[in-house]
Amino acid sequence: MNPATSGRPITMSPDAVTLALPVADRATALAFYRDALGLEAFGEPGSDGIPEPLQFAVNEGLTLMLVPTGGFGRVIGDREVAEPWACECLLSLDAADPAGVDAVVRRARGAGAEVVAEPAALPWGYTGTFADPDGHLWSVVAAPA
Repeated sequence: MNPATSGRPITMSPDAVTLALPVADRATALAFYRDALGLEAFGEPGSDGIPEPLQFAVNEGLTLMLVPTGGFGRVIGDREVAEPWACECLLSLDAADPAGVDAVVRRARGAGAEVVAEPAALPWGYTGTFADPDGHLWSVVAAPA
């Protein structure tokens, strides 16, 4: 039986979703989301004093993460980051561990997804990214231990 299409449950939390968007300037983005939407950034400050990664709890199950355009390109493989006038979105699911990331990516590939970034250890966690049949990008991440 093919584990990628077996229908067995995969260990991840569908209740926790992170929406990642590319931004040109972290300080400008922090000010906008704080001031325009009343969102409070969380996390440890980076060298610039802004939380790294720059994240906001939108609600109990949704986190908005704003990623510098250059860093965003590392997550989406050889695809180009959209021009500022275009919409760009990376939907992210949390996995319990690297094996969970591998299982989700393998299952997605088996269901017809194009894997755009093979699972690998990155500074923010073990991550793999795939495009669904319509081209929507999904990243699966296991936080660093």
